[in-house]
Amino acid sequence: MCATLMIRTGGLTMSNGAGMQLSRERLLEAYRTMRTIRDFEERVHEEFEAGNLPGFVHLYAGEEASAVGVCSHLDDEDRICSTHRGHGHCIAKGCDVEGMWKELWGSSEGLCAGKGGSMHIADLSKGMMGANAIVGGGPPLALGAAMAAKTLQTGKVAVTFTGDGGSNQGTTFESLNFASVFKLPVLFVFENNGYAEATSSSWSVACGDIVNRASAFGMPGVQVDGYDFFAVHDAVGDAVERARNGEGPTLIEVKLGRFYGHHEGDNQSYRGRGEVDALRRDHDCLQVFRKRVTEASLLDDGDLDAIDRETAALMDRCVEAARDAPRPTVDQLTTDVYISY
Repeated sequence: MCATLMIRTGGLTMSNGAGMQLSRERLLEAYRTMRTIRDFEERVHEEFEAGNLPGFVHLYAGEEASAVGVCSHLDDEDRICSTHRGHGHCIAKGCDVEGMWKELWGSSEGLCAGKGGSMHIADLSKGMMGANAIVGGGPPLALGAAMAAKTLQTGKVAVTFTGDGGSNQGTTFESLNFASVFKLPVLFVFENNGYAEATSSSWSVACGDIVNRASAFGMPGVQVDGYDFFAVHDAVGDAVERARNGEGPTLIEVKLGRFYGHHEGDNQSYRGRGEVDALRRDHDCLQVFRKRVTEASLLDDGDLDAIDRETAALMDRCVEAARDAPRPTVDQLTTDVYISY
């Protein structure tokens, strides 16, 4: 049976997949989470530029509506797999922000005891199975979580976030096929920010849009405007409901753009003049959200301004705590490396 292709963009949809209007509290929480991600990433940019953070970092700024629109439908028992650009997914899934900062700083008090860093940050207690430096490494892991959920009949779902570059990997194609054959409760969320490092997806994705691949694997495909929290939230609500009801996987392509380079230090010479400035000016998902909810009189600017102040203060506290947190000692070097049975 061929998949149904659905395109979702732009419209003011403030309902979940079941058609229930989002409460004021949930709207405030969505904005708070998006703003927390944005402030986290902007501050990481500053601290990395100052030479305070080890290793590479890949920033999620500009893509916040995708992570929050997806993860707002999930609980701690639902699993997600991330990419090298994983900070936003972590925060959206409920990971401790101070613990994340300590992890990036290499502290033994970090989420992974300072041993995962930015590209391998994880928190299984929150269902966050980890950021992943392997391109296309997440989909097979999500299959395992989804197979477990189906076998144990838990009603839980798995979500794998993958970039446009990862969408071309063989691991991804095999995972799409396997999930469809076994009708697994898994969502394949492809965050298409236009570039796989410096390679344009308009050139590297032969079928044009990633969503067009859904029909090849017999599953529904949905393309959404990734600058619009409500479009993402609505589409994912339907897909999660299908998965929990035993109706199998869904492919969701989220079209968006990143405000920074592939990694910190990327000179972005492959991007057009003024491209990033135009993204920040015209396609900032936080401003899109603010405009929608204030024009609809669901929230006012004062509500959102208060959250802005609170998240800025949170970053100050977390950075201060991370700077002062202990570093791993020599006798901790081989812990958490091998498992003993």
